Amino acid sequence: MTETKIIPIFPLDLVLFPRQELPLRIFEPRYKQLVDDCMIGDGQFGVCLIDENNSINGWNSPKLVGTIAKISKCEDVEIDGLQLHIETLGRNSFRIKRIIAPSITQPANYDPLSVEGHQEISEIHEKIGTEEKMYIQAEVEMIPEIDENISFEKWEALVELWKKKIIKQALPQVVDSHSLDHVLEQYYLNTDTPTVDFIYSLSAIGAKDPNELQPILEATTMDELIKRVEELLAV
Repeated sequence: MTETKIIPIFPLDLVLFPRQELPLRIFEPRYKQLVDDCMIGDGQFGVCLIDENNSINGWNSPKLVGTIAKISKCEDVEIDGLQLHIETLGRNSFRIKRIIAPSITQPANYDPLSVEGHQEISEIHEKIGTEEKMYIQAEVEMIPEIDENISFEKWEALVELWKKKIIKQALPQVVDSHSLDHVLEQYYLNTDTPTVDFIYSLSAIGAKDPNELQPILEATTMDELIKRVEELLAV
């Protein structure tokens, strides 16, 4: 039986891949509580793409496959301590087996950017008990990493697909292949020994929408990953 554990979940409008860096600015009370709990614990939480078709107690619901984020740095943005800046690094991907709903239902007309919204949430939290968790949690199981490398030939074929897609998207503006080589250099994607991380990065600069990247994250074998990237980059 696969081992599971319970972790905090942070739904975001992005897909985090393993070993990618993700800086975040934290200002909502429920996510400040999440970060505080992580800093007391092992510094890890789950990042999931928002599931636009579902919600949990009025809050954004997560897709069922995400990536563990490990906090490497946490500091106050302002002296008042109302905002935090954290730096994180993606680790293993995981699959949600069971969602644990937050203790607070999203208030009507809640504005996460306003002082009034923060006060409202804080008052509700005090009434129900500050030990209650305002954020989503989930019981998750880890997904084994793809530990094989892609062949150089297959990597070159993916790069050519990416170039064709970018060139077509740029029309009527003309983009030449040489200019795109500079883009690859900027993202450190010029290599003779490509790994799965290179495939993730190429996908990220080839997608228009984070929802296009979710199937890439969910791939569990190299063959499946390559197939899904080919579909993403198809012109």
